[in-house]
Amino acid sequence: MSSQPESSAAVTAAVEARSALRLTRSISVTWWYVASSVVFFELAIVLFAVTTVVEAGFGGATVAVVCASALLWWLTTLHPLLEYRRRTADAPLMIWRHHLAPFLTAAVFGLVAGLVTGQWVAGVLPLIQALILLNWPSGVRLRMVLAASALLVALAVIDFRLVPGEGISASGAQLAVFAILLPAVTVSSLWWWDVLVALDRARTSEAKLAATQERLRLATDVHDLQGHHLQVIALQLELAERLMPRDPDAGMEQLRAARASVDDARQGTRDLATRFRSVPLGDELANAVDLLRAAGTKVEATVAPDASLAPASALGPVIRETTTNVLRHGGGKWARLSLTRTDGSWRYEIANDVVADAPENADGAGLDGIARRAAEADGNLEVHRADHTFTVVVTVPDQATAEAPVEDTAEKRVAG
Repeated sequence: MSSQPESSAAVTAAVEARSALRLTRSISVTWWYVASSVVFFELAIVLFAVTTVVEAGFGGATVAVVCASALLWWLTTLHPLLEYRRRTADAPLMIWRHHLAPFLTAAVFGLVAGLVTGQWVAGVLPLIQALILLNWPSGVRLRMVLAASALLVALAVIDFRLVPGEGISASGAQLAVFAILLPAVTVSSLWWWDVLVALDRARTSEAKLAATQERLRLATDVHDLQGHHLQVIALQLELAERLMPRDPDAGMEQLRAARASVDDARQGTRDLATRFRSVPLGDELANAVDLLRAAGTKVEATVAPDASLAPASALGPVIRETTTNVLRHGGGKWARLSLTRTDGSWRYEIANDVVADAPENADGAGLDGIARRAAEADGNLEVHRADHTFTVVVTVPDQATAEAPVEDTAEKRVAG
């Protein structure tokens, strides 16, 4: 009876532990795509600024100063950009130890680039980018980027009209175009990251909610069952206490009735536990797949068409335990499950990736319980670990399907 809540609690704890790692495993690649788009645009602006200075015929010292200040500005923007990955909604707008250097280098680069190139866009853009990377609320950030883009467009128009002679060079024009696009690219990239984080957290909450709902359903059933029987037993014992002094026979009858009520409560509890243990294996596997996918794992499952004939009482707990082990100790990228019938036996196999530096005995306690359950069903357990893959195989004979009638009845009731 207690194994089901413990299993649900273990799965919930495993999902919560996995959620802390998911931002660095499941969607880390997406983050680098997001960050690289901003970094690319900033590097393009550095390149066009230096090229504009070179085309203008300035000496090597001036080019070196512009190049050094541009690269320094680009490097200091990386820190607030990386900090954005771990930001929270209640974080302050500015953390001086993180944003002071970007603002100072932006001011230096803007001053140097503006004076040397003669373009207002080059002088103002670094400071605008430093402001964009602050921890603005989503609505305020949108208004910021609209205002910044409008300002940069106006400054670009002024630059094109003020430059005499042949006008702005090709590199200067490209610098202006990329400068106008940079705030929008930055904000859209950060917005896309915020959306992915929100979806990831919603997926984690969904997995935890599913486990919590299962625990609440079990708790409700236990409360209803035990509350009814305990109330009846209390009344019968109270009546027996009143009857014993004047009518011992009637009092003994009430005591026997109370004992029968105790037996009924015990049998009801046993039936309730049987009902939860006897979920069809197809449903068990489907629940395992859903839970792993909710935790961000890519899952493949192969289930025999006649899986309903497999011994649910033997393999059901094994499926739950191995799923918990994958959530707790797996690498979190992929998992494969299969339930097939071979040579008069049922073969359940689950394989998953593992962390490269994971200890060899990470699943020891859980595997001991799985081995014990397999032995009780006259089956066996095989464990393989090779090439960053961890595989558990449990084989039980067909004869294990011959369970007690109460198990069959419970299984039919749940399946129905």
